[in-house]
Amino acid sequence: MPAQRGPAPAPPEQPRQSLGGRFDAWLARGIRNITTRALGPYQTAIVRIGFATTALLFLLREWPNRHELYGPDSPWGFDLATRFVDDNGAFTVLLWSDSTLWFEFVYHLALLACVGLLLGWRTRAMSLLFMIGVLSLQNRSIFMGDGGDNVIHLMAMYLVLVRCGQVWSLDARRRASGREHPADPVGIVLWVVLGLTLVGVVLGGKLESPVWSMFFAGMWMVHGFWWLVRRHAPGEPRIVSDVIANLVHNAALMVIMVEVCVIYGTAGWYKIQGSRWQDGTAAYYPMHLDYFSPWPEITDRLSGSGLLVLAMTYGTVFVQVAFVFALLNRRAKNVLLVIMMIEHAGIAVLMGLPFFSLAMIAMDSVFLPTAFLLWTDGRARLLARRLFRRRDGDGDGDGDAYADAAVVDSVVADVTDRERRQPEWAKER
Repeated sequence: MPAQRGPAPAPPEQPRQSLGGRFDAWLARGIRNITTRALGPYQTAIVRIGFATTALLFLLREWPNRHELYGPDSPWGFDLATRFVDDNGAFTVLLWSDSTLWFEFVYHLALLACVGLLLGWRTRAMSLLFMIGVLSLQNRSIFMGDGGDNVIHLMAMYLVLVRCGQVWSLDARRRASGREHPADPVGIVLWVVLGLTLVGVVLGGKLESPVWSMFFAGMWMVHGFWWLVRRHAPGEPRIVSDVIANLVHNAALMVIMVEVCVIYGTAGWYKIQGSRWQDGTAAYYPMHLDYFSPWPEITDRLSGSGLLVLAMTYGTVFVQVAFVFALLNRRAKNVLLVIMMIEHAGIAVLMGLPFFSLAMIAMDSVFLPTAFLLWTDGRARLLARRLFRRRDGDGDGDGDAYADAAVVDSVVADVTDRERRQPEWAKER
């Protein structure tokens, strides 16, 4: 009886076929990641909170001087501003009227939009109003700013396209609680009011730019379409709409990241070409300008050390140039990110530029690790739990310690699970 033979060995896998299969799998995984979910929900939320806070604090600090900065008493008069805007086509609603009442309405509307965006209440509508407020004020008086206003200007437009209210917002809390009304009457009222306002502005001849008219009309119609799909078409139309929204969000998030790299890369390479940056003395000069010396005693001591001035000068150039390349390594990126944030904090204190530094730190936050943001969220919840417990006079002891440990363990488990489910290419980021 002939011996039974085993199954025939499989033919060896061709190298080209193996490489092609891996590429196809990588491509399919990448397409699935950018279409099925909005990436970086915690990063975009911290960017939203950071820029809304920065703009809010600036508007509150300048509230007593608002008429001189952006209003009817500004040295950059209404006629000069109108001629300038007519030449470059910038958008600002403050030039629709030279009335003081109109200026007060726009300024305080911008304040309310900052609060709404900060809290994440009706985030999409608040992001539009936030952009309108920022562009209106900055384009009204273009010489009022310290560099951070340019960053806020750009990010205000990007936030309109980003789904920045997925977490850490009142919208997310309302969705998670299950108390959201299916018809969303508040959203309908807000949508109708904004639509009527847009129609009145266009018919009144105030919004003459066809680009801005189509943009606002398009955003208004998209929001109405989204409500209809969510309310009456929960099947395939909802899935397709989610895919498109995720693609727009992820593309805008990529633009924000590229913008950060461009800002730091160009700043670093331009510094390299300067003679004062080359000889290591550039950091000395701004510390001896009265305008940038709120603490002259501290700056005199720092600038008195040649070695420290040399380190600050070369260190600034190195960090800005190296940051773009450090994105290829997660640990190097995190180290440089911390150094850059410390540097911006030092600029805020030593040079008296708090809002510039806050804007830059908020911009850098797009690269913060998800695990760190979740850990920070867990520690904040734990701290709030303890504060409320002390205020209410609840007992302490082993039971509270066990409760606190359970909160921390829950956060750690959440971080671990999210990191485990995250794709490899996103971990490297």
